[in-house]
Amino acid sequence: MEYRTLGDTNVQVSLIGLGTMTWGEQNTERDAHEQIDYALDRGVTLIDAAEMYPVPPRAETQGLTERYIGTWLAKHPAVRERIVLATKIAGLARQPHNPRHIRGETNQFDRKNLTEALDGSLKRLQTDYVDLYQLHWPDRSTMTFGRNAYPWIDDAYTVPIEETLSVLVDFVTAGKVRHIGVSNETPWGVAQFLRAAEKLGLPRIVSIQNPYSLVNRTYETGLSEFTHHEGVGLFAYSPLAFGWLSGKYEGGARPEGARITKFERFARYSNPQAVAATSRYVALAKEHGITPAQFALAFVNSRPFVTSNLIGATSMAQLKENIASIDVKLSPEALAQIDALHALQPNPAP
Repeated sequence: MEYRTLGDTNVQVSLIGLGTMTWGEQNTERDAHEQIDYALDRGVTLIDAAEMYPVPPRAETQGLTERYIGTWLAKHPAVRERIVLATKIAGLARQPHNPRHIRGETNQFDRKNLTEALDGSLKRLQTDYVDLYQLHWPDRSTMTFGRNAYPWIDDAYTVPIEETLSVLVDFVTAGKVRHIGVSNETPWGVAQFLRAAEKLGLPRIVSIQNPYSLVNRTYETGLSEFTHHEGVGLFAYSPLAFGWLSGKYEGGARPEGARITKFERFARYSNPQAVAATSRYVALAKEHGITPAQFALAFVNSRPFVTSNLIGATSMAQLKENIASIDVKLSPEALAQIDALHALQPNPAP
């Protein structure tokens, strides 16, 4: 395993991080525990969760992912200090698919909601603290979850970033949170959090969890520079584009039990342009004698701005293949071919 520094902290995290959003929907508690055992044995230290998980978000299953992690931690208390445990507070239900069953329509990043969310997560996780607490998406209308243009919406009210940051820092002071981060955030948002921290003399955000893959490299345009100059590292989610880049949906295939097969709502990576681009990357991987999944993950692993590559798996075979991508190094020729394909069809699935 390789390790990289979390932002401007002294915390080292595994380059491969364990994503968990299928636990409680496509994966049982036993599955979750087996995945944690295997991942830790292979040197993975980062486990990333969210109060909203599993997905698709439903009131009946909400919180099960954290509960499964919590029951594992209860069985292995001595291991807690070895794990970098991250979770997230769900944001306001501004877009149609965002959950409305978590603290209702007024779930914003104010003191009341942040406190309730964090305390609920800590209870389910059966721990006194989380190493990284993240805002799952902004408390304002932005280009999140597949929107490809800024919506130009005047929100009735958004909690000021300075206010949100002040509450999060109180959690750090209280020992409930060690570090803070954002997710599905924009360059403007990251700049505002950093400016607020400097203005108020408060701890800075250390990470941003955004989508990044062969078919969505938008992070490179305006956010990677923050990683370079400001110490805000990327936790890359959906590195396999909901499994499309593994090649398992090629030719219209719909494997039984797969996410795209089971849930129609996951259409972010299935537009015609993305499907066509995916096929080109799958073919390129095969040319180089690498499985499509490991090819796609190895590309993400190779990026200097990636702090951790958040893999997810519904089977142990997938988990083993994904973690083993750490040993796959793409040749300069392969990387040049990837860039050539990207130039032909940039970011077909933003």
